[in-house]
Amino acid sequence: MTENSYPVVELEGGIRRQVRSQTPEMMVVAVDFPNGGVGGLHSHPHVQSTYVRAGRFRFSVEGAEIEVASGDSLIVPPNAMHGCVCIEAGQLIDVFSPRRDDFL
Repeated sequence: MTENSYPVVELEGGIRRQVRSQTPEMMVVAVDFPNGGVGGLHSHPHVQSTYVRAGRFRFSVEGAEIEVASGDSLIVPPNAMHGCVCIEAGQLIDVFSPRRDDFL
């Protein structure tokens, strides 16, 4: 499927999410953040790999703080409490395994 096959989902605070591709085993999602956008603390049973395509973000993963910028990446283990604050508007590319059916 192409990127335009999935709808853009408007979230709180001007954040926009779009599934880019998916199979039952894996899902790729683009998430656009404005300055100051907050991805609230949450957890899920999926492994999450996040690549910073653009911008700067401060992540909290299980209470540990990490600041990442364009070109950086991080892994969030299953069931780990995590969230982020956008310091400079940008885009995250999240890969989930298995896919997040709640995003479909």
